[in-house]
Amino acid sequence: MLQLIRVLLFVGTIMQPLSAARPTVIAHRGASGYLPEHTLAAVAAAHAMNADFIEQDLVLTSDLHPIVLHDIYLDTVSDVRSKFPDRARNDGRFYAIDFTLAEIKTLRIGERIDHRTGRPAFPNRFPTENKPFTIPTFEEELQIIHGLNQTRHRTIGVYPEIKYPKWHRDQGKDISPIVLNSLARFGYTDANAPVYLQCFEQAELMRIRNELGCKLKIVQLMGKDKPGEQTYSKMLTDEGLHRVASYAQGIGPELKQVISGRRTDGKPQITSLVADAHRHQLLVHPYTFRVDQLPDYVDDWPTLIDWFVEAQIDGLFTDFPDRVRVIVGPSQ
Repeated sequence: MLQLIRVLLFVGTIMQPLSAARPTVIAHRGASGYLPEHTLAAVAAAHAMNADFIEQDLVLTSDLHPIVLHDIYLDTVSDVRSKFPDRARNDGRFYAIDFTLAEIKTLRIGERIDHRTGRPAFPNRFPTENKPFTIPTFEEELQIIHGLNQTRHRTIGVYPEIKYPKWHRDQGKDISPIVLNSLARFGYTDANAPVYLQCFEQAELMRIRNELGCKLKIVQLMGKDKPGEQTYSKMLTDEGLHRVASYAQGIGPELKQVISGRRTDGKPQITSLVADAHRHQLLVHPYTFRVDQLPDYVDDWPTLIDWFVEAQIDGLFTDFPDRVRVIVGPSQ
């Protein structure tokens, strides 16, 4: 791992900017295009690639430790099925919240797979049969980022997402205050701290701001509307964005909510979302930019980045922070 970091540090020193535009580069689950998501190796690689922020998805263990894991399930990235075969719930899934931290630390993790078929989510990424990593705690990830900030003389921020807070409360555990306490122990306490706190659940973000007294920068994530759940399309209206601006500093939309397609003249079909959000003083950080998963309306990676820069986004989530840096230039 140390050799990998040295190589990536060297690569980071020779990249030359091709554009003057510099949106904020957010390493999505670390440098997850190269190493299994959310591993400390992926975090170190993202830091070496000079991402501006590194993202952490957070769920709880049964003994209330926040761990960095994209899903509430363990079986998409770990060997939990072979280590604890009798611990699945009735739906056949293995939930992190049913395991202590000590138990989770016995698991080995690797590249994401489809839990039903065992096939890799991204076939050309890190080999799925290799599982040399463990699931980090939030504290462990904050420690490595702080350490690298010191040794590399940089201030690379953190971008935690609180996953499914309502579901956690239904399980008898309140994740949001635990995450805020973890952040506070590392000095992330006010709006000037290099941190954005994100979540899909609007009610929870309003609670975090108004009831829990959080002063950090907040980003409202937006996805597709689902029956019986909150309606993101309402958030995209002028009234909806006005409400979001009452508790948040930014929004995290899907790519197609910013650029919906390609026009007949070959130019991008840019929606009004960025301009609308900016009128409400909201930053726009769309997700997720992947070299190996381009939207259907674009043919190549440089065009994708250039189109979104043209759309005047303020930042972007990417599995490939180095590939973005080549196009948008060094961090400011």
